[in-house]
Amino acid sequence: MTWLPLLLADPSPALRLLVLRELFNRPEDDAEVRELAALRETDPLVTDLLVLQEPEGAWSRVDLTSSGRKLRATALALTRLGYLGFGPDHPAVQGGAEYLFSLQQADGSWPLATAWTGPEAKKEGYDMVPLQTALPLRGLAACGYATDARAERAYEWLLAQRLPDGAWPTGLAAGNYGYVGGYRRLAHSRWGCRSNTTGALMCLACHPERRTSPEAQRALDLLLGREIRESYSFGFEVARTIGVEPARGFFTHYARFDLAQILDLCWRAGAGRDDERVIELVTFVQDLQGPYGLWEYTPRPQASRWVAFDLLRSLSRLGEAGDWLSLEPRTPFQAYPRRTKRF
Repeated sequence: MTWLPLLLADPSPALRLLVLRELFNRPEDDAEVRELAALRETDPLVTDLLVLQEPEGAWSRVDLTSSGRKLRATALALTRLGYLGFGPDHPAVQGGAEYLFSLQQADGSWPLATAWTGPEAKKEGYDMVPLQTALPLRGLAACGYATDARAERAYEWLLAQRLPDGAWPTGLAAGNYGYVGGYRRLAHSRWGCRSNTTGALMCLACHPERRTSPEAQRALDLLLGREIRESYSFGFEVARTIGVEPARGFFTHYARFDLAQILDLCWRAGAGRDDERVIELVTFVQDLQGPYGLWEYTPRPQASRWVAFDLLRSLSRLGEAGDWLSLEPRTPFQAYPRRTKRF
């Protein structure tokens, strides 16, 4: 267990607290847990974020993400606070959550035009993009609002946008499904968008009951069908969550195929090591482990211990047998398959 002193020696009290809670299952009345819970408020990851919160409870920017779009910045801020273990009892979380809920529409969704004022949405003329609701809902769910009645309406809206094959589309424009770029394709879905499907699954994975629902497991089944092993993006989602990577793009928010993120979704959705694809994913992850028990996030080394913590949690919670049955055939996947010439 060579990773133990390396993680517990990290200067971040937020990380040390998560290690004790998630990896060692220390109770809340443990003396060290209580001490770190108090010190967590002084962690730069927290203080630098809270100082940017505005009186109305919103954020206009978050670290490297200076989009000027309050809805998105607030969703990102709540996602980080939730990842660090903050819940509805924290004043900053309460303010951010109420701001997001104040923008929610009657059908449970969040407005597309208000949330994403850049050219991406308007230029294409989309009337609906699942990520318009998935991104703010993930922030709320990460902070413990998943079972709030307002959040449940957002979940119902999100599920209503599913395609018959279980994926989520790029969006709808004048009643037509949006184009799916090759980098966002799913292995066995005609109109399914991997970025939107990942966003929806991230929301479902934060819900105590919906995380193992047939809808969540079907989405994971489709994502596992992309059997590509890429190490350059390994750990990106964790690095972005803690703020050392910028959050750019809307349709491309989940464009990177982060296998550390997929492994996290596996245990949350109920997949186990009895699935061959999960076993191969675990083997790939373990092969990347360093000599001291940690994983290195090369683009931003300061995120390496956070990525290592996240992976150790996933590996420790991944059961031997999953509570699901895969329906996806194992076929080679190509983002841009060659087209057969007519002549």
